[in-house]
Amino acid sequence: MSVKVEKLDGSMAKLIIEVADADFEAACEKAYQKQKNKIQLPGFRRGKAPRAMIEKMYGKEVFYEDAANEVIPDAYEKAYDECGEDIVSTPKIDVVQLEAGKPFIFSAEVALKPPVELGKYKGVKVEKFDATVTDEDVDKAIEEERERNARSVAVTDRAIKDGDNIILDFEGFVDGEAFNGGKGENYPLTIGSGQFIPGFEDQLIGKEIGTECEVNVTFPEDYQADDLKGKDAVFKCTVKEIKEKQLPDLDDEFASEVSEFDTLDEYKADVRKNLEAKKAAEAKNNKEDAVIKAIIEDSKMEIPEAMKDTQKRQMIEEFAQRIQSQGLSFDQYMQFTGMTADKLLEQVEPQVMDRIQSRLVLEAVAKAEGIVATEEDFDKKVEELMDSYKMEKDKVLEMLGEEGKKQMMEDIAVTKAVEFVTENAKEGK
Repeated sequence: MSVKVEKLDGSMAKLIIEVADADFEAACEKAYQKQKNKIQLPGFRRGKAPRAMIEKMYGKEVFYEDAANEVIPDAYEKAYDECGEDIVSTPKIDVVQLEAGKPFIFSAEVALKPPVELGKYKGVKVEKFDATVTDEDVDKAIEEERERNARSVAVTDRAIKDGDNIILDFEGFVDGEAFNGGKGENYPLTIGSGQFIPGFEDQLIGKEIGTECEVNVTFPEDYQADDLKGKDAVFKCTVKEIKEKQLPDLDDEFASEVSEFDTLDEYKADVRKNLEAKKAAEAKNNKEDAVIKAIIEDSKMEIPEAMKDTQKRQMIEEFAQRIQSQGLSFDQYMQFTGMTADKLLEQVEPQVMDRIQSRLVLEAVAKAEGIVATEEDFDKKVEELMDSYKMEKDKVLEMLGEEGKKQMMEDIAVTKAVEFVTENAKEGK
């Protein structure tokens, strides 16, 4: 196999990859062995027809497509390793030559990591981010904890009011006809949560247990069900239960129940301490983001579209993995939320350039300042992975492999570059 690199405009390149005729012939034979049981020729039992007879009847090219699909992934991977280029996109494959007795040639158009013309990155001026924790912040955090520990108490002597949790039977009608998905029994609903169509929950306020009532609403124009968009609907409802939240008293007993402390004063002090740590971390992250943004704005780089497209796909894959880790398939998420592939791509669009440009300028800073990851840095990260995955060191190293180690070393250098530019930044009002 051989590979030639043809540089194109806009940080693009075309790899011309040539696979020896013998290797492509071996792939054709493999394709024949996989397919022969599906092919039957007159005079031969199924799976017994010689390859030459099949090719004579259907043409020499009958196994070419499968052979090409067999050869291309491995050949491209080898070309990727051998070409010496910093490829940052998935390849666009085109067949160049596919003829009997000749080498198989295909091209792979790829984006290369674009050059960065760094602007000012030392002494960047950014605003000072406040990390002060006020008494109001502490009170708000404690109030939120009270809300989380509220009891739900049944109410029988009054009507529904805002904030109540109710149990409801309902059925919806459009033009007098019940519609799909418009019926619910023993449905839990918090009044004021905005869970239902705008106006639905408000009309239940003042209704009592056992009351049968009608709620009139209009479906939004952007509602996910096309047949209901903008339609007027009537819901026939019956209130079955009313429950109200009862907040615990703010005293020592509450503090001991929600924390490891015996008194309210100790609990408040711990809440303040945690808020201070959280706000300090937020201020640090905000400062880092502001510094990197300023460096990007003062730098020059041209991002290939293919690089953006690859980053989009990667971000969507990461999102899908997060959804799956929560026990929901990606298809289920798309169905439940009414999300489409186009909408999702549109959502990640603003983050794509930020992620690409941030990485590029930080790599450029690391190169300019000679910032590198050491073996000691790597060992520390490996220990963190050992703790996280409860694995022995040799297993972690095996899981990473050489490519994983290389990526981790690059990530560590980028993290060090973040620390460098942030420490050298100047904060103002």
